[in-house]
Amino acid sequence: MKSLRKPSKAELHNLLTRGVEEIINREHLVKLLNSGKVLRIKLGIDPTSPDLHLGHSVVLRKLRQFQDLGHKVVLIIGDFTATIGDPSGRSETRKPLTEPQVKANAREYIEQAGKILDKKDLEVRYNSEWHKREGLESMIILASSASVQQTLRRADFKQRLKSKNDITLLELLYPIFQGYDSVKVAADVELGGTDQKFNLLMGRRVQRFYKMEEQDVMTVPLLEGTDGVKKMSKSLGNYVGFTEGSNEMFRKIMGVDDRLVTKYFLLCTDVSEKEIKKIESDMKSGKLNPRDAKLRLAREIVNIYHGARLAEKAEGEFTKVFSKKELPSKIPQFEMKQPRDIVYVLVKSGTSHSKSDAWRLIKQGAVTIGNKVVTDPKHQIHKDCVLQVGKKRFFKISFKK
Repeated sequence: MKSLRKPSKAELHNLLTRGVEEIINREHLVKLLNSGKVLRIKLGIDPTSPDLHLGHSVVLRKLRQFQDLGHKVVLIIGDFTATIGDPSGRSETRKPLTEPQVKANAREYIEQAGKILDKKDLEVRYNSEWHKREGLESMIILASSASVQQTLRRADFKQRLKSKNDITLLELLYPIFQGYDSVKVAADVELGGTDQKFNLLMGRRVQRFYKMEEQDVMTVPLLEGTDGVKKMSKSLGNYVGFTEGSNEMFRKIMGVDDRLVTKYFLLCTDVSEKEIKKIESDMKSGKLNPRDAKLRLAREIVNIYHGARLAEKAEGEFTKVFSKKELPSKIPQFEMKQPRDIVYVLVKSGTSHSKSDAWRLIKQGAVTIGNKVVTDPKHQIHKDCVLQVGKKRFFKISFKK
């Protein structure tokens, strides 16, 4: 474990300000950071998916800052609470996961989180340790730590009641189960996204019920996806994943909405705030083209996850394909036995999910062969060629000899 040290003035500012939405109680947390005590910094996760993306990196990067100061990060894997389903921000009941699903997702989550966190200094706990072991009597005592009225004041519950959607009793109990995790690991600070504020504050309430000092709470902003509208999510297809290849990661970041460039720099990179402010100012004045700012952004982010060499290669590949309109260095191949119409090829290659989708792409002028737009759905492909769909998808057609 790293030796504990007091943060410098600049480190304290960065820790408590950059990428931070709210701190409860800030003055108390500053005292703790200067007290010489090794703090226990908690992040609770329900491993509903094994795939991490830049949206997850915001809180993980903040945790790493605490680690670098010598504090202990405690990652709570909600293998018990994931079987209930976190209702935060949801308009309907989320389907609970099976135990094997939770365990598999948790292993992958920890592995991917290691791209940011120091895994050697990470304490990993599973909340089934106490929730399953302590039994019904403990649950009954815990249930008296909060009121139904308080829980129903949650915005998402209010919306569901208004829409006449069911709220299960298990979902009402979810926040206090998460709060009890803070009791069991003696959390000094708990982090989470702004959508987790209710659950984080419940941790304070439950600790108070058990006569413990209340944890401080730090919320971080939610990161919009590449579409510039909705929260980054794999299910929405607007994500940039930790495990994506360098070329794909670079390409996706270049597709980020111009309005989000500054926010991505601030939350996802180590570029100084002074530099970021200049980038923002230069874009507003027209001195800096947003495309050039995104090239820098993509280099910075790809460097974090893949290293400088692959970041440089990814930039070269992007420039080659999207600026110079040349073919990518590596193109997927689709092999055929005999001539077929282009609709068949689009569906069988997986480029289109149906014949109607293939027709739509063709009618929109999105399909080209050798830089020539294909407009006839009955067009026959009878020789080796490179097919391009939209700006980003290429594959080679080849015939078996």
